[in-house]
Amino acid sequence: MSQNSPRPSTAFHDATRIASGPLPAVALAVKAALAADPAAALLVFDDATGKVVDLDLRGSDAEIVARLAPQPDETSRTTPETGGAEAPRGRGRPKLGVVAREVTLLPRHWDWLALQPGGASQVLRRLIDEARKNDGGRSRTRAAQAAAYAFISAMAGDREGFEEASRALFAGDSEGFATHSRTWPADIRAYAEKLLAGPADPEHNP
Repeated sequence: MSQNSPRPSTAFHDATRIASGPLPAVALAVKAALAADPAAALLVFDDATGKVVDLDLRGSDAEIVARLAPQPDETSRTTPETGGAEAPRGRGRPKLGVVAREVTLLPRHWDWLALQPGGASQVLRRLIDEARKNDGGRSRTRAAQAAAYAFISAMAGDREGFEEASRALFAGDSEGFATHSRTWPADIRAYAEKLLAGPADPEHNP
């Protein structure tokens, strides 16, 4: 994960959760913990992916926060339709919160998109929204399972019941996961279950 991401994160000292929240705040908590105990075993996890976040804690608190602050709005980058600078928005045009990233397609895909009303970006957004509606939450479930597995692999890989709990995790067996992880420290179990629950669905939490 980029250190510039504003995603929330969670820090652990050994098996105890010591901080959760925006990455800059968590980084300062980790810095304070290290100041109190330079030998402390600390790990920070991305709340979206369950992966370990590497932090650069050099410099002052202000420098750390500035380093981890979100980057400028990516909408100023090039757009996939034009390949050049994004055209200035017309007066009154609503800001949709869109983010520009490069998309590569075969010529026939671009030819098909060119025949659709509304432009390539609008068509792609509509196709993605339709796919999400038909997905039945499977993509969200897979992402949540992957995040939880990444976390428990780092924090509980050598603990009793790890293999069984992992199988239960990917089987969607929450009761089995709770059973096989029952001897793990409470904070590890709680955070794994939080990752398994996944983030709030933006479709239902605008």
